[in-house]
Amino acid sequence: MTHNFPVLLVTGASSGIGEATARLFAEQGYRVALVARRRERLEALAEEIRRKGGEALPIVADLADLRQIEQLVATSLSHYGKIDVLFNNAGIGRLNWLENLDPLADIEALIRVNFLGLVHTTRAVLPHMIARRSGHIINMASMAGYLATPTYTIYAASKFAVRGFSDALRREVGVYGIHVSGVYPGGVNTEFARYARAKRKTGITTPARLRLSAEQVANCVYDVARRPRRAVLIPAPMRLVAWIGFFFPGFVDWIIERRFTRPERGL
Repeated sequence: MTHNFPVLLVTGASSGIGEATARLFAEQGYRVALVARRRERLEALAEEIRRKGGEALPIVADLADLRQIEQLVATSLSHYGKIDVLFNNAGIGRLNWLENLDPLADIEALIRVNFLGLVHTTRAVLPHMIARRSGHIINMASMAGYLATPTYTIYAASKFAVRGFSDALRREVGVYGIHVSGVYPGGVNTEFARYARAKRKTGITTPARLRLSAEQVANCVYDVARRPRRAVLIPAPMRLVAWIGFFFPGFVDWIIERRFTRPERGL
């Protein structure tokens, strides 16, 4: 019976990592609730999943609106009766010098979606998971949550916040049999760069050999759902990057200033 199959609720499901994750989980027998703002893309993905024999529920919602968050969770629970895995994936990027960021359209919008939207969605799902004594919350973070670099001020702040939130929440709800995991990828080939509006005089970016596809990140998320872990940094070399940033911050400051900040600032 399909009602016994597990349920995934994924935000930011209309493209990139969210879309790839929804497709993979559906292929593995999950019923999926797809959340994003772009109705046409959601419905196209839901139809694709159904054609392949899966179950998908598209839910159009803006995670900057608390009432819409509460409604999307209620809709998913009403339709499927449960949520086994919540994948908080929705996020935006605004990459520029802090003085160039718009206070509302860039700074506040990014914090509302990347952090507050994630927090409120989790809070809306938690009572259900606590009542069932079961569930898994997987939060999409970023290597920017371990190593903050110039032009990433607000984006990194949001991802550091996600990291702290994930650690604290894990210690709050583990007693109820609920897992909380953070996924920290480096550069990923998605629409992120186009919407982040980053401008680079130096052309510096994540080396191609270290860039991940959305499907690779989706595979990581599915593996974490199967084998819960506190945090996963991908690809593997990023673990070394995080280690160097933690133990040698002065060296990292010097390298970044010399190779990036001064050339980009024209100094």
